[in-house]
Amino acid sequence: MRIALDATYSLGRNLSGVGVYSREILFGLAGTHPGATFQFCYRPHRFLRSLADSLPPNAGRHILRGTPRADLFHALNQRVDAPARRTVATFHDLFVMTGDYSSPEFRARFTEQARQAAARCDAIIAISRFTASQVEALLGVESARIHVIPHGVRVPPAGAAAARENLVLCTGAIQRRKNTARLVKAFEQMPAGWRLALAGATDGYGAAEELRAVEQSPREADIQVLGYVSPRQLDALYRRARIFAFPSLDEGFGMPVLEAMAYGVPVVTSNCSALPEVAGDAALLVEPRSEEEIGAAMRRLAGDADLSAEFSRRGAARARGFTWEAAVERTWDVYNQLIGPVS
Repeated sequence: MRIALDATYSLGRNLSGVGVYSREILFGLAGTHPGATFQFCYRPHRFLRSLADSLPPNAGRHILRGTPRADLFHALNQRVDAPARRTVATFHDLFVMTGDYSSPEFRARFTEQARQAAARCDAIIAISRFTASQVEALLGVESARIHVIPHGVRVPPAGAAAARENLVLCTGAIQRRKNTARLVKAFEQMPAGWRLALAGATDGYGAAEELRAVEQSPREADIQVLGYVSPRQLDALYRRARIFAFPSLDEGFGMPVLEAMAYGVPVVTSNCSALPEVAGDAALLVEPRSEEEIGAAMRRLAGDADLSAEFSRRGAARARGFTWEAAVERTWDVYNQLIGPVS
């Protein structure tokens, strides 16, 4: 049985959430199902870069062009140029279609690709119930074709105990959707001695406008704009932070929330899109367009050690319920439904 997957997004130094997902699914499937043959397919502009990546013994490297010659093709990022005998696509989010978070040209291109992918798929994997509802409402996909399979999170390795600092951490590329300017203004309400660290690429859509809030802030000296950080640096930040703030305006999932919870960092996040679904009762939920609510939630955690410890405990327990192993096996179950049991 031959299974082809679009591995294009699994490459790169600064992997996005889609990139992390792609690697976990690609290598997870190949590792847990050695009897199947996998084709890791890369779009032509990424193929040469893929040569540096070591593949599992039951996986081959292919250029993704035209119809994949396989029993099943899985598009890991909601783009299907040509369907195979059976086709699956993972939809991560549709915020480009619903908000002012991209250029009109990109919105038009994205929307057409999403519509084509939805029409060409036998099954769709949505990474949250929220994203599933958008696929159904915006793309007209019947619910019977949609399977909700959440992301997982890796429990951080045990390390030397790091002292928590009066540090609010936010991770992810800075862009309009991430609501950075309101977070900065909310942070200005925090007591003296607290700092804010923004870890993520600074070239997202609308980033310059968001970062002006830092330049104009009376607490500018307490705010670090770190840009992209390495996995080792990110690990250190999660171990040092006392609060994780993620007041994003729209998320198809919200992987940083789970990452912070896995490190035991109390979380403040938004009460909209997929974030309440991911956070459950293990985070303080706020209206992301209200600087006052964001600031009040952060001050509550900063001023109440018992509350902070409770959300640290809840978050760690919540994160343990999301595993990549489960995501891999549930993905395999979708394949089985389409092409019958495979080894």
